[in-house]
Amino acid sequence: MAELIRTNDVALISVVEALLGEAGIPYQVTDRTMSVLEGTIPVIVPRILVADDREAEARELMVDAELGEWLRA
Repeated sequence: MAELIRTNDVALISVVEALLGEAGIPYQVTDRTMSVLEGTIPVIVPRILVADDREAEARELMVDAELGEWLRA
């Protein structure tokens, strides 16, 4: 799995989930529950992961949606 985005911004996570879901790109949001339990401390940040073979497609989708600035290197 490749890390696409790492953020505490729940609105951004929702938008990215919607975009990936509509495009049929499988994804996983990790550490969502822990960040809520611990309250958005910077140590535990939710990450959006996509399958390695769909990473390029997911990155292109984020850039097209003007979310490229959020992409992890």
